[in-house]
Amino acid sequence: MSFEFIKKLPTPAEIKEQYPLEKGLVELKKQRDSEIADVFTGKSDKFLMVIGPCSADNEDAVLDYVSRLAKVQEKIKDKVIIIPRIYTNKPRTNGQGYKGMLHQPDPEKKPDMLAGLLAIREMHIKAMKETGLTAADEMLYPENFRYFEDILSYVAVGARSVEDQQHRLTASGMDIPCGMKNPTSGNLSVMMNSVIAAQSGHTFLYRGHEVKTEGNPLTHTILRGSVNKQEQCIANYHYEDLILLHRLYEERNLVNPACIVDANHSNSNKQFMEQIRITKDVLHSRNNSPEIKNLVKGLMIESYIEGGCQKIGEHIYGKSITDPCLGWEDSERLLLEVAELV
Repeated sequence: MSFEFIKKLPTPAEIKEQYPLEKGLVELKKQRDSEIADVFTGKSDKFLMVIGPCSADNEDAVLDYVSRLAKVQEKIKDKVIIIPRIYTNKPRTNGQGYKGMLHQPDPEKKPDMLAGLLAIREMHIKAMKETGLTAADEMLYPENFRYFEDILSYVAVGARSVEDQQHRLTASGMDIPCGMKNPTSGNLSVMMNSVIAAQSGHTFLYRGHEVKTEGNPLTHTILRGSVNKQEQCIANYHYEDLILLHRLYEERNLVNPACIVDANHSNSNKQFMEQIRITKDVLHSRNNSPEIKNLVKGLMIESYIEGGCQKIGEHIYGKSITDPCLGWEDSERLLLEVAELV
């Protein structure tokens, strides 16, 4: 075999023992999970804003950013629930480039997966303790979810992972909301089949064990736009797209029909300032259609302290080293406007 086995990593239980959640944070997460779940089940009419950096590459800047979100959350708590994006896994289209904190806790140093696991837990726990907010991350590697299941309140499965069997089956064992993005092709049936699979129970192999799951009723869809064969971005956040998705849910008779709209990626053609216009467009559709209002539970925004992006090594504090993001002033203004429009 061509694999070089570098070192055996600690089990999730061992990592959790090394970086445990204190009782107060366990209760905080339980409360946050309940509030967020109520949005997806329809018990709450609050709106979700999953917002934060494209990739969380620097602990100091991430904690600074989330602390700013916490202050805004207090102002809009009656209307909006903010879920910080603390994304520590970065999928790469061709496998090249920075793959996130899991691989490189320091983007300028060599990969160190154990150091990455520890850095992620430490950062998430600090964010919870300092801000009272629990966060979202992308599930790029299903076998790693157990390392973080006690600190995350939301999980997304990306456009390149949504058709993978192990992602779907792992999501079926979660007790937090899991969003399934449409694939880069834009095929909505792939996304819907992923939701069906994750809402169902399964028996499968996971981390060396035969496991059984009951299904995750909080699994839902995420619209993120698509790319056609001419490599042109095709948006899918418009009124007609949302009505179509509502019909697809009705045809499949799924529980808790719900959608989050990703305002960046192929919906914005990665023109990060477009996220402001797209957000208002989605809210306009939502306010003009009872079906869309019941379906669209929130938005996903890429945002950081400084707008745009930079190359690794430029060392501009709070600026993305992957996809470009909204800057803080625009982000704060947008959150306050969302609270007025929902």
